[in-house]
Amino acid sequence: MTTCVLAIDIGGTKLAAALVDRDGAVLRDATTPTPPTGVMDALAALVTKVTDGTARPVAVGIGSAGPMDAITGTVSPVNMPSWRGFPLRDEVAALTGLPTVLAGDAQCFAVGEHWLGAGQDSPALLGMVVSTGIGGGLVIGGVPLLGPAGNAGHVGHMTIDPYGEPCECGGRGCVERYASGPNLTRWAREQGWTGTDTRELAAAAQGGDPIAVAAFDRGARALAAMIVSMAAAVEVTTVVIGGGVAGAGATLFTPLGRAIEELAGLAFVKAVRVRPTTLGVRAALAGAAKLAWDR
Repeated sequence: MTTCVLAIDIGGTKLAAALVDRDGAVLRDATTPTPPTGVMDALAALVTKVTDGTARPVAVGIGSAGPMDAITGTVSPVNMPSWRGFPLRDEVAALTGLPTVLAGDAQCFAVGEHWLGAGQDSPALLGMVVSTGIGGGLVIGGVPLLGPAGNAGHVGHMTIDPYGEPCECGGRGCVERYASGPNLTRWAREQGWTGTDTRELAAAAQGGDPIAVAAFDRGARALAAMIVSMAAAVEVTTVVIGGGVAGAGATLFTPLGRAIEELAGLAFVKAVRVRPTTLGVRAALAGAAKLAWDR
């Protein structure tokens, strides 16, 4: 029987699980929608489906939406109101009877891209998910930087304008307020654009709509300010970006590259490389698996 680990990815819209071998190959996987209540029951059914006697997991890695407390193993995902201070790590350990490690979903994205994806050659990687919100994770010298309570990498709530707009987190001038999908769309609609969502906004920008183009330019500049700051603080050499907004391709990455070139001053900051994800939705599961193998 093949030895593997069980990787779990928990988000507000779907739950995913996979058996992953030491080389990162997925042996078996499954997904299910995240229910409004009874999430643990749905997760238990998913784990049973995946671990149906095909391989023998030796540990579990979980990537979950946060915030979280890695010391106690609890999570309080913003978009999962039925979980507040939920003891996820202990619940999964009890369910599986296996050693279990917990990290943020965007942290797992970064670890997965460093292990198997676009950041494999990077000595200092920032992985970012730009979607409904903006999350991130750092891998420095091949080691994930998770933080004392497991919340390192919350780059979406770095302030890039101290006099800027209030953010839903309670802060002001956060990157997420300018560059997340819903906020790109919100700003465009405030300027008179009549579309409804980020995918439609990206299509409009690709078609040359001036408001849609300006929305992506504005969001890209906010992301660039954060990336330049991270490169200066941590000497990040590579940034890998995934998530729904990154799916806009050149509509996002072209103005992002221009803004980084304009905002960066020091040579090592200008040298930062920005790449799209190569693993896509598989990155977080890959990262959860890598954490399980490492622990």
